[in-house]
Amino acid sequence: MFSKACEYGIKASIFIAINSYESKLVSPKEIAKEIDSPQAFTAKILQALVKHDIVNSIKGAYGGFEIDKNKIAKVKLAQIVNAIDGDAIYNGCGLGLHKCDEAHPCPVHDKFKSVREELKFMLENTSLEELALNIKSGASFLKV
Repeated sequence: MFSKACEYGIKASIFIAINSYESKLVSPKEIAKEIDSPQAFTAKILQALVKHDIVNSIKGAYGGFEIDKNKIAKVKLAQIVNAIDGDAIYNGCGLGLHKCDEAHPCPVHDKFKSVREELKFMLENTSLEELALNIKSGASFLKV
């Protein structure tokens, strides 16, 4: 459903949030290893997250990435998805047709429309804090 870059962006944000609760900066190398992503690809994703003010980049020998603790609860999954994939997940045809709308619907248009609305609701109402705390508590996992 999400692009590979978006999947990595979500995982990276969660990992950074978990470490930020412990006031620990994490390097791109640590992030790439934790989310099982190529390091160069991870670096590009992190740039997008910094550009959209989701994560902070601290320069220098002891630098790395962090998220302000008081901001973790405010960051919604929709912001991360938008930073990486834009709003394409909310638009477009479920079957990939170039023209699909109310006047010219594809066979799954109406069903896909309701799925997309539920997805949008979930992304806009799920905080990074919720996801990070689920990992910390052992209720969910970032990798197998």
